[in-house]
Amino acid sequence: MNGYSNEIDFVNHLNGHKVKNLNIMFLELIETLFENMNKEDIITAWKNPFKQKTDIFIKINNTKKRISIKMGNGNSVHVEPISEFIHFLIENGISRKNVIEYLKYQYADGTTNGTGKTRISSEDYKKANQDKLDELNKELNKKEILQKAIDKFILKGNNDKSYIDALIYGTTKDFLFITKEEIKTIILNKINFKATGIHIGPLFCQPMNRCLNNNPKYDKSRFCVQIKWYSLLDDILEYKNEKVKEKIKNSPCI
Repeated sequence: MNGYSNEIDFVNHLNGHKVKNLNIMFLELIETLFENMNKEDIITAWKNPFKQKTDIFIKINNTKKRISIKMGNGNSVHVEPISEFIHFLIENGISRKNVIEYLKYQYADGTTNGTGKTRISSEDYKKANQDKLDELNKELNKKEILQKAIDKFILKGNNDKSYIDALIYGTTKDFLFITKEEIKTIILNKINFKATGIHIGPLFCQPMNRCLNNNPKYDKSRFCVQIKWYSLLDDILEYKNEKVKEKIKNSPCI
């Protein structure tokens, strides 16, 4: 199942159904998102026709919620032209030295504009330049930048004024979800996360395709930055497990 068909599957499982007829996974989702509803209410759900962070809408009575849906491994959460990403770095105070270092990492061909003749893999680039990448990561991983990255890369994006209300990971047969506030909590808790790649918290910044074989079909992807949340599932599970432990800890003894 691809991402699009998975989103349609969620719409079909919700649209036109009464709350009381949902299974326990969907019921928990609806009860978390909608405060003023009852089990007899009918749900309306539809696919977002635009390329935005919101994949589907869920509506009960006059309340509408926006949902992002992910599945599989190596989740891509955002893609944008390199020019927009560099603007993001500059407007958030990243030094000129480190902006240049990101450009060199993006293209890995000895230039800052992708015109070099010899391209190398990210692994080879890191072997030769890890100290420079570490300095860039120090600048990127500040709380104020992380907060803006959450909005830009996860919650709102560049082409929508509204925030998502929740993120679902999985399929209709088995899924987990986290709310907007939980997303912020999870990512901000990763501010001291250590990795060799360029990252903002657990969000990795990289070219959409390095195109090491010079295939003209994919060459334009070198000029796009892709943001990946590789540990998305693990981070959700860790957060959910900590909540369960906290709940047990605070429960009165039986």
